[in-house]
Amino acid sequence: MKKARGLIAVTVAVLMLSACVGQPDFHYVRDKAGTTYFKVPYSFTQLNAYPIELYLSGDHPNSEAALLRAQRVWSTAFDQSAEPSVNHLLGSTDPFVYATVHQLSEEQRDTISLNRLRDFVLPVTSQVRELYVQQAVATGQPPMFRNFELLKDEVLTLDDGARGVRVRFNYQIGNDVQTFDHTAILDEKGATVSVMLIGCQSICFRKRAAEFDKIESTFKLLRLPG
Repeated sequence: MKKARGLIAVTVAVLMLSACVGQPDFHYVRDKAGTTYFKVPYSFTQLNAYPIELYLSGDHPNSEAALLRAQRVWSTAFDQSAEPSVNHLLGSTDPFVYATVHQLSEEQRDTISLNRLRDFVLPVTSQVRELYVQQAVATGQPPMFRNFELLKDEVLTLDDGARGVRVRFNYQIGNDVQTFDHTAILDEKGATVSVMLIGCQSICFRKRAAEFDKIESTFKLLRLPG
């Protein structure tokens, strides 16, 4: 009987230990160069963001431009949908997180500005939004992004000479209004731009804004030795 009790006690202890070392709470993420860090709840599914890069750049996957972009750009994506998809970047009832780090070319370094940081993924400033509409009209297609609403625009004061912006805005995409929270950081050397974009439909975003603030607050540059 004593042996049985002892066996039961050991079994319970093992089960409790297994529970303690089970599923982690977060995905801990660093880019390939180790310069940018953030964490996302483990309930999100990590996705291959390469299709997003092709969509945003417009590059053919077999083109030289796509090859050069792959050398300079790191990216990843996370979707909390039960059926995760990179297509949810631009419309979903569930939260979607896209993060990217760009090594800037010499030409890009010369032209980078706070407004360029605002427009790094989607058209935000009035000048770039007007250009986007003109390009859509020229192709004979209605603009995908309509009825822009600026909700927040903050210049970030960061350590060691880095600078950045955080912009929150709405776009109507199809029949739904999508809210995006965009943070972009230029490192102190002016050589790298790190971006996090969090999005979901506006109703979802209003309910869960505090959660998204926590995710955004973990998005940081890391100082490497040397």
